[in-house]
Amino acid sequence: MTVRTTAGTPDLSSKDPNWWRQAVIYQIYPRSFADADGDGLGDLRGITQRLAHLAALGVDALWLSPFYPSELADGGYDVDDHRAVDPRLGTLDDFDAMVAEAHRLGLKVIVDLVPNHSSHRHVWFQEALQAGPGSPARDRYVFRDGRGAGGELPPTDWQSVFGGSAWRRVPDGQWYLHLFTPEQPDLNWENEQVRADFRTTLRFWSDRGVDGFRVDVAHALVKDLSEPLRDLGAPELSSEAALAEFPPGTHPFYDRDEVHEVYRDWRKILDAYTPPRMAVAEAWVPGARRALYARPDELGQAFNFEYLQAGWDADELRRIITGSLADAHAAGASATWVLSNHDVVRHASRLVLPPGTDTDAWLLSGGTAPAVDAAAGLRRARAATLLMLALPGSAYVYQGEELGLPEVADLPTEVLQDPIWEQTGHVRKGRDGCRVPLPWTTDGPSYGFGAGAAWLPQPPGFAAYAVQAQDGVEGSTLELYRTALRLRRKLLDGESLTWADDAPPGVLQFDRSDGWRCVTNLSDGPVERPAGEVLLSSAPLEDGRVGPDTTVWLSR
Repeated sequence: MTVRTTAGTPDLSSKDPNWWRQAVIYQIYPRSFADADGDGLGDLRGITQRLAHLAALGVDALWLSPFYPSELADGGYDVDDHRAVDPRLGTLDDFDAMVAEAHRLGLKVIVDLVPNHSSHRHVWFQEALQAGPGSPARDRYVFRDGRGAGGELPPTDWQSVFGGSAWRRVPDGQWYLHLFTPEQPDLNWENEQVRADFRTTLRFWSDRGVDGFRVDVAHALVKDLSEPLRDLGAPELSSEAALAEFPPGTHPFYDRDEVHEVYRDWRKILDAYTPPRMAVAEAWVPGARRALYARPDELGQAFNFEYLQAGWDADELRRIITGSLADAHAAGASATWVLSNHDVVRHASRLVLPPGTDTDAWLLSGGTAPAVDAAAGLRRARAATLLMLALPGSAYVYQGEELGLPEVADLPTEVLQDPIWEQTGHVRKGRDGCRVPLPWTTDGPSYGFGAGAAWLPQPPGFAAYAVQAQDGVEGSTLELYRTALRLRRKLLDGESLTWADDAPPGVLQFDRSDGWRCVTNLSDGPVERPAGEVLLSSAPLEDGRVGPDTTVWLSR
């Protein structure tokens, strides 16, 4: 079975506007990457000092999670000013220096854009509070009168992503919408001032040399604000998972058809630059709908969360890969692949949890119910990585996965920072376990992250995962990534893959059209290796056979 994709691999060293279609992009969570000033919080100068690591790794671009001024009510996604740098992380001069050094090293730079909401500390929201009901300042957000005799009830039954009502009342009696924390009021994208301001933001960062944008919550900008606002009828219908319960494009605040007008408008701005700026949507919507965000006249790419959420199962992965490539091809886009990010349990732990495990309950147990076999998790993570890197399209790598970092599931509750912990009444521990700062050295107060303690505590076991412990060590996860990325750039043609329909049960095998193949054994026992020279293997072969939880790249 052959699956067609878009055009072949671009020359990533040039100004080819299609560089991103087959790129490997490394996500940096700035507060947890490297701390240059010793205050325990990662910063822009720390990133600049460590960019050589990314160049040596072999990635093509870095994506920065938010570095804007923020109260950190939601890890930086509560933005005070979309065109400034958080003073704790540096200055605009530091940002410019980072971009210049990245470009000198041949790395592209992508920044997070957060258009669905601002911080409640944003100057616009403070103006709205002062201006009162019916004012132009309030129209930049979603304010409504409450229900009930005295307006004491929320305007609708919509629920926040983090639990509880999506509405918060202000002293004069009105309510404002916040799909996330109360510190993140939703902007009103029917307001032309909002649209104009984000056009300015796109130009501001593009003019500073940014090569692209990751668009946060891309599917939620436009809401149905026609009166009367619609109740959903059940709390669970406020979840992205409920989109299947609504005709496509009709949910009150997720994945509405009108949102695509925004991105078509943005594409005109992004294409005015040479080369055009790329963009990728964070859109938690089904595959065919997700592909709409990736159309060439919109953002161009969209994250593939079905792949991220897939279990370690050959049939499920083949179905998702085939469907994802088909959806991307139909949209004129390239596929995306991701195994970990700042919002999910790291895949070195997640992939060995039993199917159906409630990860919130697992985190609440401190990672003990069930216990995770770290060695088995790392073996499976390495196999998953080589499978992902063999696929046509862009691969997004989350900081630390090149070290094989597991989830830090046993963080004490008193150190947790994620608002999910408080918002859910201590039912969900949140995402801090995948945001623990990186280990660079095998010793020191924060394993080389900074001169003192890190903002989240690192476990003693991190020393064995440190860059220093793996650099130049044959067979280490770091060296596996470096070798895989070098080979990938030489091998990947981007045109097609052909599944081997006669592969043994539990085995994924496909051929690439330029003379190599990938074999991943997800079964419980070793399988015969197909003919061909071994180019790379995620684990040693077993008497010439491919062992369980192993991926091999072969010539043909």
